[in-house]
Amino acid sequence: MRIMQPLPPHGNLVAELRELRRRGLPGLRHCTRDALRETAVAAGLCTGPDDEQTGIEELLGAAVRRLAGGHPVRDDDSCDPLARAAAHSFGIFAARRGVPGTDRRKAAAAVYGVTTERFRKSQEHDVVAELAAAVLAVAREAGVGEAPGRQVVVVGDSAAPAPPTPPAHAGPPAAGLPRRPGARPAAAAPVAPTGRITVRVCPIEEVRDVDVLVSSENTYLEMSKTFRPTVSGALRRAAALRDASGEIVDDVLSRELRVWQRTHGRAGMPVRPGTVVATSSGALAAHGVRRIHHAAIATPVGDGDRYHVSPAVLAEAVRASFELARHESEFLSLPMSSICFPLLGAGRGGLPVETVARRLLDAIRAELRRDPSWSVLLVTPEESHARLLTAASSAP
Repeated sequence: MRIMQPLPPHGNLVAELRELRRRGLPGLRHCTRDALRETAVAAGLCTGPDDEQTGIEELLGAAVRRLAGGHPVRDDDSCDPLARAAAHSFGIFAARRGVPGTDRRKAAAAVYGVTTERFRKSQEHDVVAELAAAVLAVAREAGVGEAPGRQVVVVGDSAAPAPPTPPAHAGPPAAGLPRRPGARPAAAAPVAPTGRITVRVCPIEEVRDVDVLVSSENTYLEMSKTFRPTVSGALRRAAALRDASGEIVDDVLSRELRVWQRTHGRAGMPVRPGTVVATSSGALAAHGVRRIHHAAIATPVGDGDRYHVSPAVLAEAVRASFELARHESEFLSLPMSSICFPLLGAGRGGLPVETVARRLLDAIRAELRRDPSWSVLLVTPEESHARLLTAASSAP
């Protein structure tokens, strides 16, 4: 059992959060943050100065989701206003991280339909106090095994705790598969021990220190709009480069996909379902993400408001993504050893989550049997879907 670290007083967190609200997340290193650091350590999200800022940001994101009842925080009326206001106030929304404090406060005030000054004097006090309480609750839950972004390692046909990470000299890769140039040693274990699958409850755009994130796309490789609550839209939003005001100055992923289409003579034309195209990670490079793989799995139907996804195409997309990752590692000298998949096809693709879970796990296991030097992360923002993934892992 992990020993629970002592937690700071609520008042100390409130004071630090007020300063952080003014400076914003990019200014975290210049803020007083002793209480936030202690809480992030207690929650198991950071261990020292090297990952302190990342851990505190993950802690705040988990606390905001807790205010939203454990659901992803969306900027619409379906989401709890307290959670939305907190997300705006602190720049938790991917598109708002670098927005100036006055604009963040204005957006938070709009959630309650009041003036900025009224919000500053009234609702903002409640937002900061409630967020501080949620931060403490996240840390307490982590102390009893309910950590934010909880991970369950899927081993073979059952879920079980991960074994100790093997030492860096623990033998060569699978026969016939040369070690990839620059691949991280096994001791680094960025996601889980190599050859293992981990399930994590979190939005994909919040994943850090994983080499490849896989996005589901339509067969025209036209990414979802940045305001849509889809994997494609979330990654497009998070990877975009912005100026100091928050305006997008480079829609990186969409731009690079268009370049690929023109280069390969597919501009305005569909690709074969199961095709996977790689782009850079744009702003997500700051999160330790090297590449985004765009898996074209959804075929538009009728007027384009609906999509068809064949379950068989999921295995093809998984195989193609691994093959592309190996190619990039070898020929581009990119040191990659970890890959993250969402529940491809379970959103607007309309496939049942149980079907997606079973197909993905079967395909990923086949790839890991071929090359066990990879570690794999499966992400979903829904606890119920994570449970279905772990149930599928133990199915015969």
